[in-house]
This record gives sequence, structure tokens and C-alpha cells, in this order.
Amino acid sequence: MLSRIAESLFWIGRYVERVDGTARLVDVVRLDQLEGGYGAHGQSVGSVLGVLGGEVGDDFVSYDALRENLVFDAANLSSITGSWNAARDNARRARETVSTDLWEAINTAWLRWGRLGPPDGTARHLAWARERAILVAGIADSTMSHDDAWDFLVLGRYLERADMTARIISTGTLPTGALSWQSVLSSCGGNQAFMRSASGLFTDRAVATFLVLNREFPRSVLHALVQAEDALTRLEPEHLNVGFGNDARRLLGRIRTSLEYRLPENVINELPQQMVRVQQMVSAVADSVAHRYFPSEAEQTWMEEIR
Repeated sequence: MLSRIAESLFWIGRYVERVDGTARLVDVVRLDQLEGGYGAHGQSVGSVLGVLGGEVGDDFVSYDALRENLVFDAANLSSITGSWNAARDNARRARETVSTDLWEAINTAWLRWGRLGPPDGTARHLAWARERAILVAGIADSTMSHDDAWDFLVLGRYLERADMTARIISTGTLPTGALSWQSVLSSCGGNQAFMRSASGLFTDRAVATFLVLNREFPRSVLHALVQAEDALTRLEPEHLNVGFGNDARRLLGRIRTSLEYRLPENVINELPQQMVRVQQMVSAVADSVAHRYFPSEAEQTWMEEIR
């Protein structure tokens, strides 16, 4: 597979997942404001904007600023509009590799997103973005051969999910945070799954443990890291007797084991630091993947012929 095609597939996975995660988090802030919770005072809005890479100028940030920056700003690749644009551009570059159904799903999402009505950031925009992102991911899984192309897409998806979930968790701290832990759980779509897992016993620490360490919940940090590591293993099985030749896999294994094999209470007691480490490690893994699989050569320039 050409490296440019593999890179496009990797970023399709990341950008589609980014649409889903961003829409979930912005919708939670919107609901908090409607209910007069933390978001009504602006702290949660500023925290979310900062966590997702936006600029926060002062302590009070309006929901309108959050909406413009993370939903409709086409120049911001962390926004929903920017992510749809980037996902469509990458799908166009990999048109000969992605399935026809997947291309049509991404292209349709890109076309319809701009035609949903005034950019007011209502529930209709955010719910549509979430549903469309899930649809695109499902179409990719059910219409693409599960070969190297699919593995690059899945690798991008789960690296982005691990990073996004860590960022979402960062908006809540124990015992209090910018968003309530109920809101953090809702933003990950984990209400029903948590209630089944915890038998209805809701505590902040239980929610934090569930979102970080649960092996079965598909949006937990640990589950996403495991899936990303599995994709890397399929792409390049190790044949070394000692260590790993793939730096990305080594980095992923290090952060996964640091969560999986520590006592849960130790992980939760150091939750902010652990989530920062996850974000930093995901960034390092992405750089390592790019260096190994998507090498970029220096641009060649013509020089005057020497006589």
C-alpha cells in the first residue's frame, strides 16, 4: 500500500472519531447550561474549550464562543466542521481504497452538514453529527476488507478515541470539576453501560474507574489503547526475540500496562496526571506511526547546472 493512502486512511479514522467525541462533549455543555449547572457560570465552557485545544482569553467564556470554535469553525481541525472537511479530503485521496459505501457516507455527511440550517449549535446539529459519525464507522467496518487498509483506519480511530476520552475525563476531577461526573459519563455515552456494570451504585470514583479502566466499554481509555495496539500488531507482527522494533507499539504497550497493571485506586488518585500522560503518549505514538509508515521526503528543487 502506498504510504499516502495509508496516511489518508489513518486520518479518516481520526477525524470521524473526532466529530463524534466533539459533538458529545459540546452537547453535554449545552445541556448543563439549559439545566443551570456548572456550565451556566462559564467555567465548564472555558475548561472544555481549553481541553480541546481552543484559546481561552479569560475565566468566563460563553457557550457561543464554544459553539463557534468547536462546532462551526472550518479553519479549526478540532471542530466538527473542520473534521468533516478533513475526513472528506482524505477519503477523496484514498478513493481507490475505501469502499464505495464508505466514500458515499463521508461525502454525504460533508454535503449535508452545511445544509442543516442556521449554525446555531442546537441539539439537531450535534445529534446529527454523532449519528453520522457512528454510521460512517459502522459502514467502514462492514464494507471494507479487514486488511492493512482497515487496520490503518482502525488505528487512527482508537488513538483518537483514547485521546478524546482522556480529554473528556480531564474536564472532571475528584471530588469536583468543571463538569459533573454524570455529565462526563453522558458525554462518553456510557450511562446504561455503567449502571449495568456498577449495579446502579453511582459514585464519582466508580465513574472515573469505569471510563479509564473498563475492558468491555468501547469508549474507555484502556479499551481504546488495547484496540490500537492490536491494530499495530496486525500491521507489523513482531519477530524479534528481544524487545520491539516498532516504537509505536512499544509506546502504546508502555502506557497500556501502566494503567492495566496498577491498582485502580492508584490510577484514580493520580487521575489528572495519568490523563495528561495518555494524551502525551497518543501524540508520541501518532508521530512514531507517521515516521514509520508515512515517511515524507524533502521537496526536490532544481539547481543551476554547473558548467
